[in-house]
Amino acid sequence: ERIPLLAKQLGKEFFTDRLLSLCVGWLGDDISSIREAAAKDLKELTALLGSEWSVSNLLPRVRQVMEHSSYLRRMNAVRSLSLMATAMDVYTAQWEVLPILLEMHCDPVPNVRFNVAKGLGLIGPMFNPLVYEGQIVTILELLKEDSDRDVRFFACQASDSLRATFNKKMNEN
Repeated sequence: ERIPLLAKQLGKEFFTDRLLSLCVGWLGDDISSIREAAAKDLKELTALLGSEWSVSNLLPRVRQVMEHSSYLRRMNAVRSLSLMATAMDVYTAQWEVLPILLEMHCDPVPNVRFNVAKGLGLIGPMFNPLVYEGQIVTILELLKEDSDRDVRFFACQASDSLRATFNKKMNEN
């Protein structure tokens, strides 16, 4: 949790050059609490250093983690992406993060897929109804039919939550 403070004190360029690889590397740590803290740090770094910096410096590294053979690393990369998106402007989240998250719904490991559903539930409210209906609902519907019951559970949970959120938004207008 002190990584964002360190980035602020050392400056964007120094931090990027010297410490960023270490921070992203923690996404693959053997200890789950360190992996979780790393994901939160990436969100905070995105908030502090900006969406553009995150797209240039974090997304390529997180994408590499998403291609790792370890499902734990892929799962944490999905969580990281979801958290990072919440700290981005909507345009960047929609065009840079959402497509990556959506493509991970095909992962062979159920834990990764249900984290995609959770992530969509988290970031879905950021987007307008057209993005929700056109992209997010489609993937959640597929996940609701998944062979794994946990994937189905989290997809239904995200779907119900997002439906309520968007229905409320429609009623307010």
